[in-house]
This record gives sequence, C-alpha cells and structure tokens, in this order.
Amino acid sequence: MTTTQGRRTGRILSIALAASLLAASPAFAEDFAAGDAGPVPGDAALPGWQFTIAPYFWGAGITGDVAQFGLPTTRIDQSFSDILDSLEFAGMIVGEARYGPYSVSTDLSYVQTSESERTPLGILARRVRVTSKSLRWATLAGYTVYEDARFRLDAKAGVQLSSVETRIKVSGGLLGTRTRTDGETWVDGLAGLRARISLSERFYLTAWGYAGAGGADFAWDALGGAGYNFTPNTSAFLGYRANGVDYRDGGFIYDVVQHGPVAGLVFRF
Repeated sequence: MTTTQGRRTGRILSIALAASLLAASPAFAEDFAAGDAGPVPGDAALPGWQFTIAPYFWGAGITGDVAQFGLPTTRIDQSFSDILDSLEFAGMIVGEARYGPYSVSTDLSYVQTSESERTPLGILARRVRVTSKSLRWATLAGYTVYEDARFRLDAKAGVQLSSVETRIKVSGGLLGTRTRTDGETWVDGLAGLRARISLSERFYLTAWGYAGAGGADFAWDALGGAGYNFTPNTSAFLGYRANGVDYRDGGFIYDVVQHGPVAGLVFRF
C-alpha cells in the first residue's frame, strides 16, 4: 500500500475506531438505571425486590490516540456528527435488581460501524472498507452507605469485559480482495460512588465518579445530570458524561476520552 493510501486508510480507520467506542461503560449505564425512576425518600426501605430497565442515548465526541494493524498511532478528534455517519448499529440496555440497600446490575452494549472510501490512485487497491465491532458487558454490585429523606450515597464495584474487533477489506487493483482483522479482549475492575439528591417528588439531581484498571492501565467515568419523574415507575434523564480508557498491548492502543450529552428513559417495576 502506498504512503498516500496508508494515510487515507488510517483516516477512515480512526473514524471507525472512534465510533466503535460509543459502547457504554458500566459506570454510566448501571447508574442510569439504579433506582432513578422515583424520589429518594423511602426507596431503600421498600420491601421486596425492585427491578429497573433503562435504554439510553449518548451523543459523545471522542479525542485520543489509537493504533492497530501495525499502523502508526492515529490521533482521533471526532465530533458525534462525524461518528454518526459511520454508525451501522448500536444497542445499549442495562438492568438492575435491588433489595433494600443491596443492588446488582448488568450492562450489555454493542456497536458496529463501517466506513468505505475509494483510494486516490487505485493501483494496489481501489476501495478500502473498515468495519469495527465493540462489545461491552459489565456486572457491578452496590451498597447504600448513607441515606436520609433527600440524599442517598451508594458505593459500587464490579468488572467490565471489553471486546473490540476491526476488519479492513481492500478490493480491486493489484492486491485483489484481501481482508485483515485485528482485535483485543480485556477485563477491568471499577469502583466508586454515586450520589443522588431529591429536589421534589418530580425532580432529582445525580452525579457519580468511578475509576479502575486491569487489562487497561487506567479507566474512569464521571457524570452529572438531572431527572424528572413522570410517574413513580417512569422517568427521563438529561446530563453530561465524560469517560476515559487507556489500554495498550504491544502495537494495539486505545487511549481515548469520550464526552457529550446523555438522555434516556428509566422504567422500574
């Protein structure tokens, strides 16, 4: 592949990789669903099990450095609108089971992106197509360490499985049709706190911060926002979130920060 073709492949690879990172981390998704559908007073005292399901949307832009396939490190600086052009499919859902002050949450998210462009000269290859897939599955346990009539503080800890795969396909030209795949799977531990204050029976504020490591050198997540309860079992949420991860294994590098507004619905039963 010529130098010009390599730079162009690196560019579309960076866009696809950036889009693949839209998959949610457990810190965000688990907290989004964790009992925010109702006011704080008496929540922990309710008898029996409580279950929560929360689909949501995160309009994140991404900055950072990525490297795969032995290519030089590529700098990512993509807005959400840039990423949206490459998005083929995204599914994000989280569920939680709570009994008194105890809770267990699971978060499953999958994102697939694809970017295809013609090469400038078309000698070795006429077209390059990059497909990225990202799967994250997390389980976290929580305990309410403090609660009064308006305020609740939860401690959370758990693990996150991350799996990323990127496929490059070139076609036409002297190379014909060729495909290469590169990917990594790793596990991180996360721990931190979530706080929530009820302003009224309808409005609440929430914020959290998490950090950890394992397969990654460092991972963190932070969010602040507000929610509105339509009913005791249904609410809407708006906020702003920032999330970072620094994973390195040989020539495979994910060192990125995602940030942007979040919105979603929470259903509890």
